[in-house]
Amino acid sequence: MEFNTKNYDYLIVGAGPYGSIFAYEAAKRGKRSLIIERRAHIGGNMYTHKEHGINIHDFGAHIFHTDNKEVWDYVNQFTEFNGYINQVLADYKGELYNLPFNMNTFYQMWGVKTPEEAVAKIEEQKLAAGLTGTPRNLEEQAISLIGTDIYTKLIKGYTEKQWGRKATELPSFIIRRLPVRYTFDNNYFNHRYQGVPVDGYTAIFEKMLESELIDVQTSVDFFEHKDDYLAEFPKVVYTGMIDQFFDYKFGELEYRSVRFESETFESDNKQGNAVINYTDAETPFTRVMEWRHFDQKADEGYTVVTKEYPQDWERTKEAYYPVNDERNSELFRKYRKEADNVQNVIFGGRLGNYQYYDMDQVFNAALKAVEREFNK
Repeated sequence: MEFNTKNYDYLIVGAGPYGSIFAYEAAKRGKRSLIIERRAHIGGNMYTHKEHGINIHDFGAHIFHTDNKEVWDYVNQFTEFNGYINQVLADYKGELYNLPFNMNTFYQMWGVKTPEEAVAKIEEQKLAAGLTGTPRNLEEQAISLIGTDIYTKLIKGYTEKQWGRKATELPSFIIRRLPVRYTFDNNYFNHRYQGVPVDGYTAIFEKMLESELIDVQTSVDFFEHKDDYLAEFPKVVYTGMIDQFFDYKFGELEYRSVRFESETFESDNKQGNAVINYTDAETPFTRVMEWRHFDQKADEGYTVVTKEYPQDWERTKEAYYPVNDERNSELFRKYRKEADNVQNVIFGGRLGNYQYYDMDQVFNAALKAVEREFNK
């Protein structure tokens, strides 16, 4: 069986943002690409579809947020953004708190009204916990940043559900960038540019991939004919799991997976907010999204709500979050070294780099790869 029948310049494995941007930019330079995608759709985890006039994010909430003007201008070629600002609520056993941690949270938790009072309360709890020196794990890091009460109610249960292990067994860096604000500001992100595409994310990829120089085949597994693909195509852009590419020769990298359960209600407003995190250990899901609140577009009388359940990963499930602890980081370095020795294959994206990326970071990484490839 021949695969490169059209004399493609590139085989791109994966129709997510990294692969799609690469194909789009290659086409602008007159290069022909074939994209093969294991799933039945383009867009990777950014894929959206419409129900009752509502843009549903199939793989969890995606809010585009960045300070990178180049990336913001780039993505705005393909869509219009609605200016949505993410303001998350946390539900701890029926108590509601604002996220990220800010003066509203501190007032709700302790009744404090000034930044000085909040700082003093956190410092008091940090001292009571006996924390001195460098935090050794996520629990110590969190308490040193926001005190014992907030850690216990709003971080511990959520984080342990998310990662499937105790907070004392997780590295401190996972939470080092925890946003803590001493203002009454509920904007989840600090970034200048924020929003959700008016037409959903899938429309971005449809525009990117409409060139006659790009062919897309969905529901195609690269690994069923890996050797043939590598032999026939002059260059491959690979955005799948790096350990799978090498047949797991050094062992499996570890991921966390997620399962989503959606329900449609005959209602205009089920929970009153786009995202509510459930931070106690007993509730099996981590968060609930009500999609109509992301862009305020919906058919009257309908709303769609999705619950997000974290789960252990195994090979039949989608790999979402790399577990970047010491063991896995060391294992990834071995695969990365192996990848550096493979001629004519570019490894990219979240799975190819074993790294959790925000969307703007994937866009930036893809544009940098294009720069390296075409400005030689």
